[in-house]
Amino acid sequence: MVHVRRVFGAATVSERRACRVLGQPRSTQRRARQVPPDEAALVRRMTELASQYGRYGYRRITILLRQEGFLVNHKRVERLMRLHGIQAK
Repeated sequence: MVHVRRVFGAATVSERRACRVLGQPRSTQRRARQVPPDEAALVRRMTELASQYGRYGYRRITILLRQEGFLVNHKRVERLMRLHGIQAK
């Protein structure tokens, strides 16, 4: 939506209309995504574990990460693995 407002100008296109045209819910425009400070280290370690233990999925990698002291749940690990393309070999 920022792109649409930049092209047309904030006074020309309302938030409601821009979101309707883009097919986005208006609630997604309220707040920017907050990236936790440990996410880069978490993704790096997830990649290392996935390459070391090729057959482990997100559930087992979650257990290993918790044993190492990361505060994660299986939903976050699954989402990050999908987002970064980390897969069981």
